[in-house]
Amino acid sequence: MPRPHGFAYEARPDGSVRITHHDRPATTLNGDRAARFLTEVATGDPQLVMARWTGNYKRGNERTARNHPRNRG
Repeated sequence: MPRPHGFAYEARPDGSVRITHHDRPATTLNGDRAARFLTEVATGDPQLVMARWTGNYKRGNERTARNHPRNRG
């Protein structure tokens, strides 16, 4: 599975964190969520952490779901 890439984040003076993906806004975190994100991104792989926090990542079940009888056209 390819690794996520293209994510960046900016910690703002007001305590919020803005996450972008390929220079497009993905999400903005405020308050406690922003603090938890900054702690996690400092200790883990930043690209994987940002992908998880934005929900922009593959879960590994896309092919299985696509081939399920109820999802066939």
